[in-house]
Amino acid sequence: MFIDPGRLEIRLREEFGGTMGQSRVVVRQAVDLADSGQYQADAGVTLTNDLVIDELSDAPNGAPPDRWNWWIGSLELAYGGYDRFGINQYRK
Repeated sequence: MFIDPGRLEIRLREEFGGTMGQSRVVVRQAVDLADSGQYQADAGVTLTNDLVIDELSDAPNGAPPDRWNWWIGSLELAYGGYDRFGINQYRK
């Protein structure tokens, strides 16, 4: 796995604000996405902390879950099969 969960959680809050719960749910989804191998198979690159931050930086605005869902929506449109990595709800 090329996602460092602890570091990603910190970077998400540093870059995009939000709560600890919000960053943690994004980290869990990022780890699941990396473990699935789907992104690497579709995009041809390894999912890393830097890549997640870069992709979420492209989102128009919002806390980490909003940005994550924006990116996952883009992947769903481009490749299909990414809905399962979206965030529907999280604890505050």
